[in-house]
Amino acid sequence: MASSSSFLRLILLFSLLFVIKAAKTASQRHRFTSIFSFGDSLADTGNYVLTNKTSRLGSLPYGETYFHRPSGRASNGRLVVDFVAEALGIPLLPPYLGSKNKVLTKGVNFAVSGATAVDVSFFIKKGFMYKTNLTLGVQLQWFQQLLPSLCGSPSNCKEFFKKSLFLVGEIGGNDYNHPFSQKRSVEEIRSIIPKVVHAISSAVNTLIGYGAVTLFVPGNLPIGCSAYYLTLHSSSNKVDYDTSGCLTSFNEFSKYHNNLLQKELKRLQVLHPNVTIIYGDYYNAAIDLYYSPSKLGFSKGGLRACCGGGGSYNFNTSALCGNPGFTVCEDPSSYVSWDGIHLTEAAYKWIANFLLQHSLLISKVTIVSSNNVSNI
Repeated sequence: MASSSSFLRLILLFSLLFVIKAAKTASQRHRFTSIFSFGDSLADTGNYVLTNKTSRLGSLPYGETYFHRPSGRASNGRLVVDFVAEALGIPLLPPYLGSKNKVLTKGVNFAVSGATAVDVSFFIKKGFMYKTNLTLGVQLQWFQQLLPSLCGSPSNCKEFFKKSLFLVGEIGGNDYNHPFSQKRSVEEIRSIIPKVVHAISSAVNTLIGYGAVTLFVPGNLPIGCSAYYLTLHSSSNKVDYDTSGCLTSFNEFSKYHNNLLQKELKRLQVLHPNVTIIYGDYYNAAIDLYYSPSKLGFSKGGLRACCGGGGSYNFNTSALCGNPGFTVCEDPSSYVSWDGIHLTEAAYKWIANFLLQHSLLISKVTIVSSNNVSNI
């Protein structure tokens, strides 16, 4: 048995290591001076609304809680990207399509609601539907077009991007949402996961080529807990659901995507040892919201939407939030789900805090997740 003095020295050692890590984390937290964001509706701060003036995202109750007006975000308030920006002391990112003649040295948001990681030509050939052709590839083109006005020469850009955080996603969810809405099977859509992961990987590689040195790449949320999936893919067989009422096969689908993505990011990290590639574990950050909502302050539960058109989960495709026939709850902060597809500001804040508290955005790591990549 160790002596009391040895035990005390051990305690002091761990305390010292904690202080060193905390100091390092604090210094790294403030090293970012700009953020560049890519993705879909989980990150879009207004690009889609600027291309579609009739979008329901452009009307109340979207934006009602924080902005007190529609802001183009698919929520009642702020998104994860907004909370990350606030934590890093950076202004909320303007949408790229609304940033003409604006100074963008603090960053800009290229994300578009409905965007896919894979080019739409692939979905057309497969007979899958899609919402917008402003894909991840198009967003990269916007970024490339911005470079001359942003930092001039390639050498200047590489110096500028040393202090920039690149958020690549969440992206990939719509590559699955669109075909799943056509009731395509889990097995069929599972076969395209490698192509989606490859598209995300290629985007990360492209950004590294332009000088990005810190990239944060989120995985997918547990879609089997979404009111959208629970309504469109409801089952009379109880074994299709877990103990919290989520669809097991769809959550397993999300985990498979996330595992492949982590494996690919690990490969890229080996190829680029001087770059920090961070996996954002959205799945495990969000799953407790569905499994223990009341304990986390979401008294109305995790599965039923705050804003919608009725039904078991308050999600109805004929009366979507913002369209005729919808109703909205009095207190969105007591709900996890905002409109059955997207989350409330309170839920996004929980996810952002989870990631920040685990130092996922401010520490140099290769892969951080509770999933075991080696078991793929």
